[in-house]
Amino acid sequence: MNKLEKLNKELDGKSPQEVVEFVLKQSDNPVITTNFRPYEVAILHLITSIKPDIQIVWCDTGYNTPNTYRHAEKCINDLSLNIQTFVPKQTVAHRNSIMGIPDVSDPNHSIFTEQVKLEPFNRAMKMIKPDLWFTNIRSGQTSFRSELNICSESKDGLLKASPFFNFSDSELDTYLKTHNLENEFKYYDPTKVLETRECGLHQ
Repeated sequence: MNKLEKLNKELDGKSPQEVVEFVLKQSDNPVITTNFRPYEVAILHLITSIKPDIQIVWCDTGYNTPNTYRHAEKCINDLSLNIQTFVPKQTVAHRNSIMGIPDVSDPNHSIFTEQVKLEPFNRAMKMIKPDLWFTNIRSGQTSFRSELNICSESKDGLLKASPFFNFSDSELDTYLKTHNLENEFKYYDPTKVLETRECGLHQ
């Protein structure tokens, strides 16, 4: 049994709060990434209630809906988030004049994804150099994610922790209701298009 398997065995059956408390004890420089998609407010609330000053990275593609931007502002203000925003090097107007949003079958879609999501994300991680990455991925979202666990590793070997990994939508709905948190459903990710696709961050 390797280190990651032992960690997941240790976390088996623990609540999301217990997961966060446990892995934080093993970290010197944790980070949360968020895109303010549906249910993101749950992990932001959970972790900041335990570690209020944790660094939070938002890679804003520039293609979010007006509703998502309003939701993000509300979360940032209501939860007093220590947020750092990373944006693509090209503006939306610049990119739209050259390629727009390529269809997923278009070879340019991989270039688009690199520009609006992967490059800003990699830039953020290179700058912050975290030793723990909190994400809100859950089992059942995609076939790839269903093969993961509460803790996994990025392709670069960074430890990832997903406290709500085994939660269903209904369980998260209960969490939001309990803590009087608003959800966001008018969300659009141009790099995924379909919910069953991966954008490249977690693969």
